[in-house]
Amino acid sequence: MTNSTPVPTPTELTPPDILRCAYMEIVVTDLARSREFYVDILGLVVTEEDENAIYLRSLEEFIHHNLVLRKGPIAAVAAFSYRVRTPEDVDRAEAWYQALGCRTERNRDGFVNGIGDSVRVTDPLGFPYEFFYSVEHVERLAWRYDLYGPGALVRLDHFNQVTPDVPRGRKYLEDLGFRVTEDIQDEDGVTYAAWLRRKDTVHDTALTGGDGPRMHHIAFATHEKHNILYICDKLGALRKSDVIERGPGRHGVSNAFYLYIADPDGHRVEIYTQDYYTGDPDNPVVTWDVHDNQRRDWWGNPVVPSWYTEASLVLDLDGEPQPVIARTDASEMAVTVGADGFSYTRKDDTVEGFKLGNTL
Repeated sequence: MTNSTPVPTPTELTPPDILRCAYMEIVVTDLARSREFYVDILGLVVTEEDENAIYLRSLEEFIHHNLVLRKGPIAAVAAFSYRVRTPEDVDRAEAWYQALGCRTERNRDGFVNGIGDSVRVTDPLGFPYEFFYSVEHVERLAWRYDLYGPGALVRLDHFNQVTPDVPRGRKYLEDLGFRVTEDIQDEDGVTYAAWLRRKDTVHDTALTGGDGPRMHHIAFATHEKHNILYICDKLGALRKSDVIERGPGRHGVSNAFYLYIADPDGHRVEIYTQDYYTGDPDNPVVTWDVHDNQRRDWWGNPVVPSWYTEASLVLDLDGEPQPVIARTDASEMAVTVGADGFSYTRKDDTVEGFKLGNTL
């Protein structure tokens, strides 16, 4: 089990008051192909675009964008961006990370269009985080039902990050003000994943144990599960069913209905709906046994190996890919069903209740 040095807490400072995950900036190698995927197929709304970047938002969003596609030589993630409550919280974010000894950069005019004063940091886990308050407002399309398609993506829901040491990342994010809603552990105390939130849902980001830092996925929400089924039907009709990696299905963790698909560069996108409210101060943490085969899929269906092993590179503040560090704790894929072995449906049932992974 990992025995790493914890990230020190700057106890003399107030952390920034983070509202929610707000947008992700990803680098893509072919802007036209990415536009087809995110706009023509998934239906995200173009706020603005030029020959180097496309700014996209979901139908209920009022800030400038939830996703920036930027053309570049290497597919990777340039920023996991969070909105904070006040302009002063941008100052707090800068001071917090400087106290941790992290590299920070401040741009009073914003690093991307539509966003004002921002600070970007390379956080203690190696991820490029951004914090901002000032933003350009755009039309919220919640009432524009003439624009809604049957697969409408209405909100940015969360990020998911791959990191070798989940407990270390969990404590650091809790010190930053995130609250854990669910996790996956085993009887030896190994933590395989944790879900952390700022808004009153299951998560704004999650930590998945694996080689990292890497980006596992970005997730957009629909209103209903039939919206997700339509996306599957549409991909089939377009002869693009090969972009479906996993699902549709129902998660045990988060209780949400899900679908995982891959964009033209392999960046993973989750379509997500129907999780639950977590906003009370005594909201209980749900801990799942890693050997419970319903934790990842409530119906006990296996998880494909790529879901555990593949993820996107992340960039440092110079735009260079961060080196990937191997996880030394046990691998979730190696110890469970879903790609690789057996797990239980009913604990202590040694005769029945097992489902075989897709190794045969």
